[in-house]
Amino acid sequence: MTITKSIEIGGRTLTLESGKLAKQANGAVWVSVGDNYVLCTVTAADTAKPGQDFFPLTVDYREKTASAGKIPGGFFKREGRPTEKEILSSRLIDRPIRPMFPEGFFNEVQLLCSVYSSDGENDTDVLAATGGSAALLISDIPFDTPISEVRVTRINGEFIVNPTHKQIEEGDFDITIAGTVDSIMMVEGEAREISESEIIDAIKFGHKFIAELCTFQLEFAAECGKAKRELLPEEDDSEITAEVTALCADDIKTVTHTVLTKEERSLKNREIFDKAVTALTEKYPEQEKKIGNIIHDIQYDILRAMALDESKRLDGRGFTDIRDITCEVGILPRTHGSALFTRGQTQSLTTVTLGTKRDEQMIEGLKEMTTKRFMLHYNFPPFSTGEVGGRPGPGRREIGHGNLAERSLKSLLPNDEDFPYSIRIVSDILESNGSSSMATVCAGSLALMDAGVKLKKPVAGIAMGLIKENDKVAILSDILGDEDHFGDMDFKVAGTADGITAIQMDIKIRGISFEVMERALNQAKEGRLHILNVMSGTLTTARESISRYAPHLYSMMVPRDMIGAVIGPGGKTIRSIIAESGAEIDIDDEGKVTIAAVDHTQAEIARKMIAGLTEVPEIGKIYDGTVKGIKDFGAFVEILPGKEGLLHISEIDNKRVLKVEDVLKFGQKVQVKLLGIDDSGKLKLSRKILLPKEPAPVKPKENA
Repeated sequence: MTITKSIEIGGRTLTLESGKLAKQANGAVWVSVGDNYVLCTVTAADTAKPGQDFFPLTVDYREKTASAGKIPGGFFKREGRPTEKEILSSRLIDRPIRPMFPEGFFNEVQLLCSVYSSDGENDTDVLAATGGSAALLISDIPFDTPISEVRVTRINGEFIVNPTHKQIEEGDFDITIAGTVDSIMMVEGEAREISESEIIDAIKFGHKFIAELCTFQLEFAAECGKAKRELLPEEDDSEITAEVTALCADDIKTVTHTVLTKEERSLKNREIFDKAVTALTEKYPEQEKKIGNIIHDIQYDILRAMALDESKRLDGRGFTDIRDITCEVGILPRTHGSALFTRGQTQSLTTVTLGTKRDEQMIEGLKEMTTKRFMLHYNFPPFSTGEVGGRPGPGRREIGHGNLAERSLKSLLPNDEDFPYSIRIVSDILESNGSSSMATVCAGSLALMDAGVKLKKPVAGIAMGLIKENDKVAILSDILGDEDHFGDMDFKVAGTADGITAIQMDIKIRGISFEVMERALNQAKEGRLHILNVMSGTLTTARESISRYAPHLYSMMVPRDMIGAVIGPGGKTIRSIIAESGAEIDIDDEGKVTIAAVDHTQAEIARKMIAGLTEVPEIGKIYDGTVKGIKDFGAFVEILPGKEGLLHISEIDNKRVLKVEDVLKFGQKVQVKLLGIDDSGKLKLSRKILLPKEPAPVKPKENA
């Protein structure tokens, strides 16, 4: 039986439908708004794999090009690996849904969200998050608290829920919010330097619609939901837990209360584990994994109690203290800009490369193909955490971290008219112990200024943590890796001294209050200002000029009707100019020509060649021409690129010329004057008019 239910959100009707499509999935929901349709399906394994001790959830969001009436580009003409947009959207769905599954549920779950119809004006990722939650809710999978997701912007002081792409471009910010009926689970977005209070107002506005959508999902599930499968009773581990605790708790407490480096702490914890395994292996053979999990739980309890009851952190800092920071710029001689930012045991080596318009990235998706002039790529090699690992392409985490750092910086870049370069930042994390994405923001800001990019203001980022037990709350500035791992929140805030430019919040518990969020934002501001102050000791403004190794750009305008002459048939002319000058050349539809060259001489050669192509012959002007053809009646002389005129035999010399070849040769340089242009556009040239006149012959005197 098909069940359909609708609700109005922001002036548009959202519809959930189940029972018609994908009926063999554990749960399937057809969610739509207007012409946008997304099928959300969820399936789960009947049992967990033997020995499974983590929750294997996969969320995959895909945008089928047929949904927008397009055929994929490329050779194969079918969808391939997920695009960066699809990966980022998958993360937006995964992060608020993951904490809502019950503890101890380790069956593999797969949530697939496929866009089947798109109007090209609205983003369907928030629609898929709500549909995915609904699919889980009506399934037999143990998931009983729905989440919903909305996007919010503000135009002329008015908040808009689920804005169109055009409205987002016009708005002050683009923030995606996810939550339950009574709390916030996730926030991610970018802004044009807005205040902490404005962020809170936007989140509160969005949460009203989230609460409505969550209640709506519960009503929908009441009509078509399945009975939930029962969770298997947990194995009684009380005996081994008690023995591991008695054996290790005091040692773990000592290590937790001792200020150590990451490597030293890891070594001490390894010694505790080895001691427990050695002591208990005879009584509990092949239980190393379980012993490790119990030790992990003890560490979790002790670290959190130390923060909440003693106001102490692993490295001895106060809750608001920031680790030591060092900054260096210009450390790589041949890059266009570089910076090394080190905060505690987190380090980013970041480079900036400047390019031309042809270096822009082409983006193909459900919208019209666009280009992107600013790119930030983040790399997280395994050695940064002292581990051994492969080096495949970037994973979802690396793409997500890079996107957050990119959004943090992009609104502060000069516009294309003032700085017509493509810009690529690459952040390589050389060491990591907490918030390498925010280190990337700081290093990226410094590297941009080192490259001579006129950044409007410096940007810094900070990661905040949370430990919460009932009414006890500890908000931690500049969190360590272990504080992130054992804590309840990872809250990243980036911005300038005047406001927030990007934000990302993930919660591991079932939401936090607005009061806690507001405290975290205000504490983050203090930390951000401190980091900006440290950075200012290295570089405060962009360098006066770009690197001598970067392509320097020169621009000129040509008449629109002459664009074809510059390009030539099949691009032949412009390719020949590029080959002869060594410069890169781009020309737009308005006739703006951009010449890029490291050497000014190359640019000048290209400029003169283009100027010659587009110059209109002027009667009475003298030209340095080249003989391009010889006939019995005269010579054809090229006075401008592609423009030839006739130098008649009678205009070659003051003396009578019997044969053209007696005076001129093919390829000879010759100076001529343009005498006229006839009605058909033919040019009439003269050489003799520029020659000194022969003196008149002297008549002999007559005899007297």
